[in-house]
Amino acid sequence: MYEPNVVGDWREYDEHAGLRVRVHRLETCEPPRGRDDAAAGLAYFSVRVTVENRGAGHLGIHLEDGQIDVRVGPDGEGAFLDWRNSQFIEGFDVYPLRRATAVLYAAAPEASLGHVDVQVQLRVDEEWTDRRLWTGGTGVLEAATATPVTGTVPGGLAHQVSAYLKDAVAQEAVAEDASAPKDQKEPGGG
Repeated sequence: MYEPNVVGDWREYDEHAGLRVRVHRLETCEPPRGRDDAAAGLAYFSVRVTVENRGAGHLGIHLEDGQIDVRVGPDGEGAFLDWRNSQFIEGFDVYPLRRATAVLYAAAPEASLGHVDVQVQLRVDEEWTDRRLWTGGTGVLEAATATPVTGTVPGGLAHQVSAYLKDAVAQEAVAEDASAPKDQKEPGGG
């Protein structure tokens, strides 16, 4: 089963040697150029997406609007994305041992900010990468990780998300079994 990354985790991209991405610094804040009128009554937050090149050659990175999707709350409702305040990575060559960071400003109902999912799809040297998902929430402390997380800590957010998904799949299987017709005879039962 696919387990999402936790906000703060680094994620390696196998298809591009040395490329790794981190979604981090998910925090409530006010946007630098003022609030958008369409976000009236919503709480603003920001999140950073950092691309790092640990490979031998440079990589052309594109991370623009439409390549980042932010969902909030238990039902995964779309957050309002403030493109005017956000800063993207638009065709930047990231050389070895260098980083580039995009800063995204978004807004959503304050009660929904305890659960935030950020999905990222990079374009690297004109090729699309697979989508990757990070999950977290405002007010949730992220660990200062220097290396990718290889497992989940019992009780940690990734472990909780994984347990929730496994439980949901199990409940769905039970529901499907319960809805199966009961009047069928057992084979060989006459």
